Amino acid sequence: MMINLTDMKTVRSILSRHGFHFSKKLGQNFLVDPSVCPRIAEEGNAAPGFGVLEIGPGIGTLTQQLALRAEKVTSVELDQRLLPILEETVGEFDNLHILHGDILQFDVPQLLEQEFPGMHVAVCANLPYYITTPIIFNLLESSLDFTSLTLMMQKEVAERLAAQPGSSSKAYGPLSIAVQTQMSVDLALEVGHASFMPQPKVDSAVVVLTPLEKPADVGDRKQFNRVVKLCFAQRRKTLANSLSAALPGIPKESIQQAIADMGLPAAVRGEQLTLEDFAALSAALGREADGD
Repeated sequence: MMINLTDMKTVRSILSRHGFHFSKKLGQNFLVDPSVCPRIAEEGNAAPGFGVLEIGPGIGTLTQQLALRAEKVTSVELDQRLLPILEETVGEFDNLHILHGDILQFDVPQLLEQEFPGMHVAVCANLPYYITTPIIFNLLESSLDFTSLTLMMQKEVAERLAAQPGSSSKAYGPLSIAVQTQMSVDLALEVGHASFMPQPKVDSAVVVLTPLEKPADVGDRKQFNRVVKLCFAQRRKTLANSLSAALPGIPKESIQQAIADMGLPAAVRGEQLTLEDFAALSAALGREADGD
């Protein structure tokens, strides 16, 4: 019989028996809401014929739901203390493989080839707040053909991923742009802090990232990412002033002309630019730096 990992008494008993104490350093907050994990599994392409890479299984609450639905689940857990707990809570599933380690240290392409040969692969994770952005960038930069990334994260970060130009000077920024050049973003579910044990101080949200059929053409991506970061480095300044301070090798007049040539007002700020604007600006500044 599958252990009910949404029953607080059961969870406390398991943790106590294993002498487990939550680690603030690892940002551990385990999902205990019975309605959330099935929804994440359904949103996250956990289905026959699909492999699922789970990051941070915790005590296995989401893992159970993924293993019930997917062809195979591989869960990567950083905290070695959780391995015997997972053996107790989800060890019954023969389509589940648990690996100990830091996902940021894995060769992800090699991991997927080893774990899911010939399968479509989705990623599902309840991400610790402190490491959400590095994991997202790591997965994006792996250039792998995931069917989707279904990620639980701090609500504020989720809103940043989905933010649009002009929506909020704080929300829209480099993270929004980096993700949206490659993925569509769907805020699938908001999850209150009471759904976790222990309860964090902030609410969370589940975001589904789906690869675009045709990623945005941004030219030299390294140059593009650099320009985007510079455009948001000094948000209170106009775009021209911010870039001229960061790029002393390019005359301010040339930067102003590049902005004017894009049909943008002289006082425009970075948070008002679209993905296409950033791509055009990156190309223009690249030509200017090359002396063309």
